[in-house]
Amino acid sequence: MSEVERPEPGPELEPDQEQEQYDFPLPPASFDFLVMSLRAQAEVQLGLMHFGQGEKPKPQLNMARHTIDMMGVLLEKTKGNLALEEQRLLENSLTELRFRYVQVSEEAAGATGQAAAQKS
Repeated sequence: MSEVERPEPGPELEPDQEQEQYDFPLPPASFDFLVMSLRAQAEVQLGLMHFGQGEKPKPQLNMARHTIDMMGVLLEKTKGNLALEEQRLLENSLTELRFRYVQVSEEAAGATGQAAAQKS
């Protein structure tokens, strides 16, 4: 939406009504939800998920690397304290994200190399 096109203001809401407008049920706090949240965050940072944007977003490799490293710390610090399903979820998520990180890094390096070659 451009700066010129603005939606018509709706009726003024009381503070309680405004808060209710954004309330929605949250899933219960769990280890699985924590892992899936971190995984989704890393996927967004890698540019693998985008929401309604015309073109694919540029990956934020340093942010993605930090999130993946945080998940690695989580794996290391919870070793021996997780149920089998939790351990598998975390290990599989880390393996997948590390693989995707390498792919996206190589794509970014290739795009940078192509751009430099076109300038020459």
